[in-house]
This record gives sequence, structure tokens and C-alpha cells, in this order.
Amino acid sequence: MNFFKNITGLNPKKANININSDLEEKNLENNQENEQWFGDDYDEGQLAIDVYQTKDSVVVKSTIAGVKPEDIDISINNDMLTIRGTRKMKDEIQEENYFYQECYWGTFSRSIILPMEVKTDKIDATIENGVLTITLPKAQTTKQISVKIKD
Repeated sequence: MNFFKNITGLNPKKANININSDLEEKNLENNQENEQWFGDDYDEGQLAIDVYQTKDSVVVKSTIAGVKPEDIDISINNDMLTIRGTRKMKDEIQEENYFYQECYWGTFSRSIILPMEVKTDKIDATIENGVLTITLPKAQTTKQISVKIKD
């Protein structure tokens, strides 16, 4: 029942709402397993990205304001694209001096499986106005061939 209380702030008994406690216990166990798998010091942000295609390329875009090009690593392993980096905060501000703290500072990464084969030797990456654009030229795809069955 703690999950429901945390999300809504309501007491489910007073609100006359039935909750499947078996499902809630399984979700709690899964969350605890995930936390154990990541470890106590896991504190990496995840990039929001857009992935789309043009006639000749697959394009990946992400807003990464405040990150220097030398603090970004882009790699491809088989058909997986990985973007890693660090957003560094210049000033050290004491926790008690914050009114709001919503910006993410620290390491981040994002991995995606590419939707098609690309020419890895022709990849281009640029940063303009805080937007990272990775252009991955499509590899030559084979044409569909019809096979006739002999009688």
C-alpha cells in the first residue's frame, strides 16, 4: 500500500480503493532487485533523444546544453550507438541554498539499437546551440529479389 500512498498521498482504505497487494509486492521486489543490480553508487543520467530517417541517413538528435564536445564520447558497437558524456557544474552550491534543483549534473549515457545498417566510416557529429546531431549515412541495402519456383 505504500506505493499508492507515495503516488497519491491518499490512504486507500479511506478512499475505498482496492489494490492488488500481490502485484504491489512483486513490483516492490522488482524495484529492489533493480536497485541492487545498479548498485548504491549508480547515479547516471539518461539522455532524451529523437531518432528519425531522411532519404540517405539515420539522424539522432539530443539536447545537451552545457556539455563541451571534448566531454562527449560517441561509439558504435555492432548495431548499437552509445552516447556518453559529462555535464560539469562550475559553481559549488550548498544543498540548503537551493530553492529548486531540477537540472541534471554529472555523467549521462544513452544507447540505442540502430534501426538499419549504417556506414560507420562516414558518421558525422555536430553540436549547435546545445543540440547534438549525429548523422549516420545508410548503408547500401540489398534489393528485394523475386524467386520463381520451378514446377
